[in-house]
Amino acid sequence: MDDSENMVRGQGGGITPDDPGHGHFFIKKTFHKPTYCHHCTDMLWGLIGQGFVCEVCNFVVHERCLKTVVSACSSIATNLIKNPVAHSWSEAGHFKRKFCNVCRRRLEDSQAIRCEICEYYAHEDCSDFSVSDCKECATYGPHKVNAVQYHHWREGNLPANSKCLACKKTCWSSECLSGMRCEWCGVTAHASCYRLLPTECNFGSLREIMLPPNCLTIPRMDVPMETVLGIKGRGDKRKRLHAEKINKILEPSNFEKLWESGAGFFSRLTKSGRTISEEWPSSGDTATTDDDERQGPTRSPKDKESKDKEKDLETEIIRVFDGNSSMKRKLYRTISVPKNAPAQAILEAALKTFHISDDPKNYYVSEASEYGVYFAGEKELDKNSPIRDQLLSPDGKRPSIFLRYKERDPNKGVIKVYPGGVRGTSGYKNIEVTKDTTTEEVIQLALRKFGFSDDIHDNPENFSLIEVSLDKGVTERMLEMSEKPWQLMQESRKESLRQNRMTRFYLQQKEDPHGPRISLFVGNLPTGLAQRQYEKILLDIIGPGNKWQAVDVIYYEYGALVLVYTTSEKANAVFNILQDAVFDEKQLLVLLLPNIQSQMIPDSTNPLLVFVNVKSGGCQGMELITSFRKLLNPHQVFNLENGGPLPGLYVFRNIPYYKILACGGDGTVGWVLSCLDNVGQDAVCQSPPLAIVPLGTGNDLARVLRWGPGYGGGEDPLNVLRDVIDADEIKLDRWTVIFHPNEKEQDETKIAIDHDTNCPNTNEDTTTIFVMNNYFGIGIDAEVCLDFHNAREGKPDKFNSRFHNKGVYVKIGLRKMINRRSLERDLHRYIKVEVDGKPIDLPPVEGLIILNILSWGSGSNPWGPEREDQFAKPTHYDGMLEIIGVTGVVHMGQIHSGLRTGIRIAQGGHLRITLLSDLPVHVDGEPWIQPAGQVVVLRSALKATMLKKSKNKIKRRNTEPMMKRNHFNIDI
Repeated sequence: MDDSENMVRGQGGGITPDDPGHGHFFIKKTFHKPTYCHHCTDMLWGLIGQGFVCEVCNFVVHERCLKTVVSACSSIATNLIKNPVAHSWSEAGHFKRKFCNVCRRRLEDSQAIRCEICEYYAHEDCSDFSVSDCKECATYGPHKVNAVQYHHWREGNLPANSKCLACKKTCWSSECLSGMRCEWCGVTAHASCYRLLPTECNFGSLREIMLPPNCLTIPRMDVPMETVLGIKGRGDKRKRLHAEKINKILEPSNFEKLWESGAGFFSRLTKSGRTISEEWPSSGDTATTDDDERQGPTRSPKDKESKDKEKDLETEIIRVFDGNSSMKRKLYRTISVPKNAPAQAILEAALKTFHISDDPKNYYVSEASEYGVYFAGEKELDKNSPIRDQLLSPDGKRPSIFLRYKERDPNKGVIKVYPGGVRGTSGYKNIEVTKDTTTEEVIQLALRKFGFSDDIHDNPENFSLIEVSLDKGVTERMLEMSEKPWQLMQESRKESLRQNRMTRFYLQQKEDPHGPRISLFVGNLPTGLAQRQYEKILLDIIGPGNKWQAVDVIYYEYGALVLVYTTSEKANAVFNILQDAVFDEKQLLVLLLPNIQSQMIPDSTNPLLVFVNVKSGGCQGMELITSFRKLLNPHQVFNLENGGPLPGLYVFRNIPYYKILACGGDGTVGWVLSCLDNVGQDAVCQSPPLAIVPLGTGNDLARVLRWGPGYGGGEDPLNVLRDVIDADEIKLDRWTVIFHPNEKEQDETKIAIDHDTNCPNTNEDTTTIFVMNNYFGIGIDAEVCLDFHNAREGKPDKFNSRFHNKGVYVKIGLRKMINRRSLERDLHRYIKVEVDGKPIDLPPVEGLIILNILSWGSGSNPWGPEREDQFAKPTHYDGMLEIIGVTGVVHMGQIHSGLRTGIRIAQGGHLRITLLSDLPVHVDGEPWIQPAGQVVVLRSALKATMLKKSKNKIKRRNTEPMMKRNHFNIDI
């Protein structure tokens, strides 16, 4: 780190290069409320001058802890990142018991955002100064054969009761942002202890199901990570509307009028970030602020008015622009200083408000012209004279100033070049350049500095120089070989000092580690078309010039396919076109798929593929998918709203063995198994075992496999994943249900016309085939299910809780009891049943239930307990089905309550059912009216391997993550 970035405030108020590396601007402070040290979490005791606080990031510390602080100030935190990764922000909301990672204040009382991948939280006002240090989730490189995974430490917001792995003492705090936690393995430690731990991370208790980052690649494309992961974050629509609003405002016809009317409107668009306030304790109690000044304690209206007038006479509110670009866009920050303050004090305040921890000698302030026109004769203000005496603007108008960088030598300087995944390198190198040094020359100098040999692989032609901006995320641009980096840096300083400090250069190999194969998943196409038809649809949308290299696979039943491109430019263009494309009044779906290098997965690791149906049952899916993305590699967690299970199964197709976790109801589980049937034969692992998180209403299969009646949201997602690791593999019988309606006789006139015109016979085969996993119902059971299905289809927004859904079932059942039909107990007149070739005499019943598992209707067992009769004990893997009769809605209610069981009719492995009239039926809860005809149920050749929750599971302590302690010795 340069000396200019290694400063703290000394006792005399100046800047001294005595900082041990954290970059804080500490001053002594008296706190008026209970305040806690952010380093040791103990309370600050005393009446006056209890501790120190950083003027930039509000870090509070004891005097005794001052020399042991290791947490970096937000002013230098970005400079400490080697490989920046942008956060994937959520929608703005309120988060309880969380602290901002920028200003260290509580989040409860104001709008805040969080990263959907890591535990990073920030106020909306602070998000511009957030540090782009999210988890690196795809780090594969051909030269990284023995790659080592390191801890990814995040400060604060630790789980309750967290204990330090090093000293075994409590390291979390509910009063301030304190403690460290690894984003991968969950290990927690004190800020003073975490550096004593080994740097290598073994992924903790989830190592067996974690998809390691070093086996994943993402193509180098201009696609945000939240788009790749399908995260609907931070108001895509809101940002688009806001951008349109800003563009309209900045039109020449509107701009002058708004500027003359005052800066209040612009200040609302660009609120000041949070800095230290006299009455804000470190525990995070917030104070109200307006756009230009921070309010003091509550007082009477008369006192407030008089004191505000007195304050206005003593202080000056100044708008600070950090460059020409911010002036043109009217994006400024405000500072409050005494009216007679010298320019030196204003300079230091301006540096702090822009989070610049550099020597003030390298900067100066100058007056900003009224219309933001930059001119060569811009005058530097005298640092020792009051600023008001030097400004040309009248006293009644709020002054505006530029914060400028003072060039030592405009013709030469030093730029930092970082290794962008280049083998055998670590840390940046300082490259001396002049105004005439080109990108090609910088690459040659950097290769020499990094100590590369002169073989063919290290030819400068194989490398490129990437300009990376860390301002409000991470944006990249490849420099042309003729561009001059030093001139770019100088121009950037004039446009925006903050953006200039957030810009760095990376040396990168032109060959993408992802390889030449880029896969785009395209969905929401019509189902059942031929390949030529799909190709014509897509070519009409993207144009012949953007045609793909190959179509890897087509999922005809689902209207989806995977296109393969070999150039990122063409793939990027097609991705952008398809994102906004509509066909047949349906928005097309396009996903950029990662690539898994299966040879890099350790033998002891069986990665977990997670599917979450966010619409199932109680709608807890969104919180669950966020938790799983943070606990696992986010690229192994898929939202079923985005293309269903097919994208995830395609990504995992080359892994020899993996597990699946389906989060949803029984319908979701059936959906995943159905997709496995379609794609499993082309995958290396054809039948991966499947576990369930029950989010639906019934969850009968989950109950049988011990996963519980329903996920309530109170369970720790970490424990859910641990249960998946310990679960036992079992087989599940599956059954093919074939519906063949009776052929309708054609009208004699139509037959004659067909004969006269020599038309061929166009009778279509109307046979439909379903795969049954749980149960199959005919009669009253299916009728109730159909009424519920129609009610949910009519008003889907109301069916967002498990309790409400069951209530609707009860209402429908009561309605059926009142409106009795003639079909009651006469089902045997409309249906004939054969079991294993033998006709069965049906008793007077109103409905038949054919069971594969011993759970029906949200946990009921209509077969009943084991008793001595002619029937064998049923299981879900015995190759037999159980046929049960119900006499009506009352009987069904008694079965639900456990008062009665169903009427046992038969057991068998092959059923033939003849429907003599149209009857309601359902397969695994999917109902419809089936025309008269034949129904055949036979054992399917498609097998399913399920995961059954272990009964005698040894519970681990949640406060101490698993980690081998024999790898290191700690002396405390």
